[in-house]
Amino acid sequence: MNVELPSLIYVVDDDEHLRMLLCRWLERAGFEVCPLNDGVVCLEALEEEIPAAVCLDLNMPGLSGLETLERIREHNPSLPIIVLTADATAGTAVEAMKRGAHDYLTKPLDETKLLTTLRNAVEHGRLSLRVAQLEREVEGRGYPGIVGSSAAMKAVFRQIDRLAVSDVSVLIHGESGTGKELVAKAIHQSSGRSKKAFVAVNSAAIPENLLESELFGHEKGSFTGAVGRRIGRFEEADGGTIFLDEIGELSPNVQAKLLRVLQERNFQRVGGTFQVKSNFRLVTATHRNLAEEVKAGRFREDLFFRLAVFELDLPPLRKRTGDIPLLAASFLREQQTTMGSTAKSISSAAMQVLLRHEWPGNIRELQNVIQRAVVVAEGEEILPQDLPSRLHVAGGATNAPAFNELDSRDSSGTLEDASKRLLVAALVKHDGNASAVMRELKVGRTRFYRMLRKFDLEGRIDEIRQSGKGSSE
Repeated sequence: MNVELPSLIYVVDDDEHLRMLLCRWLERAGFEVCPLNDGVVCLEALEEEIPAAVCLDLNMPGLSGLETLERIREHNPSLPIIVLTADATAGTAVEAMKRGAHDYLTKPLDETKLLTTLRNAVEHGRLSLRVAQLEREVEGRGYPGIVGSSAAMKAVFRQIDRLAVSDVSVLIHGESGTGKELVAKAIHQSSGRSKKAFVAVNSAAIPENLLESELFGHEKGSFTGAVGRRIGRFEEADGGTIFLDEIGELSPNVQAKLLRVLQERNFQRVGGTFQVKSNFRLVTATHRNLAEEVKAGRFREDLFFRLAVFELDLPPLRKRTGDIPLLAASFLREQQTTMGSTAKSISSAAMQVLLRHEWPGNIRELQNVIQRAVVVAEGEEILPQDLPSRLHVAGGATNAPAFNELDSRDSSGTLEDASKRLLVAALVKHDGNASAVMRELKVGRTRFYRMLRKFDLEGRIDEIRQSGKGSSE
């Protein structure tokens, strides 16, 4: 069984009594704590190790809390910082929020409120790091609009890569809203036909009596309203790719004509008398199970085999929930560009709501939810109340990965025991010489003293030194 490693928190306050009180609260709640007495020491510690969050007093001698905050932000813009202030009016705290603090608490501090705020900050920080990691993984993928780093999407990317060197017909299976047209475009753009036209047709959106003219074109006077010659979509796609979405909605009549086009690679315009040739690649898509449609007699078997030379399955969003944070962040950036929204991030609580939802409308539904949230959000962060009420389903089960489970260790505690034994052995070996111990264990000064405190060894250096001498005699 894997459990979460303790989150490291820096507590920065020149008041020793308050600093130690906060340390006791946080350690009791399962955090690992590093107490620091001023801003300069905090900045030095950050050069050795980045914590999950920082609790920072604003009123400190020397380097002030606001100055420390700004210096931290220069090098660690995503590190959550909770500022602590004795200013009842919270004026300084508001200024700190403008400069990038995650939240603020006023003194005297309440233990429950501190822990709640800190847990939210840690979760927010982890989520931000995870999204950044996913963005780096998919950076340079080269398929515009397709976002994902899950195993299911990596399999899709590999299939697109293979189709780049082929000209076979492709049938894309996927529920509505899974991005079938984006994948069809990616297949076209990665192929040798990328410099020619990509022509998309939604078969279900065009009335049957007009679909034949839409696909194959018509001659002047071929029917009422045909006031001139019209070039059809297959003709437009000459040298490029034609994408027929919802291919399962075609009538038997249009199915028969499409089969003939695929067999002969030429066709007649409606009302025409001569053959039109077109060198096109065909990519189709459907949310239906075409094999079952063939069995039911609603779709031609010979046409199905022509379309399904290569079949590509797109997973629904509920089966790639690990991609939700990355998709949501991508949609949020789009809205910031197009709408000039003040919302810059999604809170961890709101993200958990997104992860619990089943997404029957898939990616398109998620995109609409983020667009709505951007409109109603009042601050720089999207909160749960900014999301549609249908997403707030109590007890909704999910297979979404919890981001606080990204790091783990054996639950037996042997890792902690081993760490303590190594530290004690190094102290004995080097006669309590801190510098020598740090060099051997390859840890920085801040981590070394935090380990001493964690294992209750701060006041036992002399005892350890003497025990080492005794064992060697």
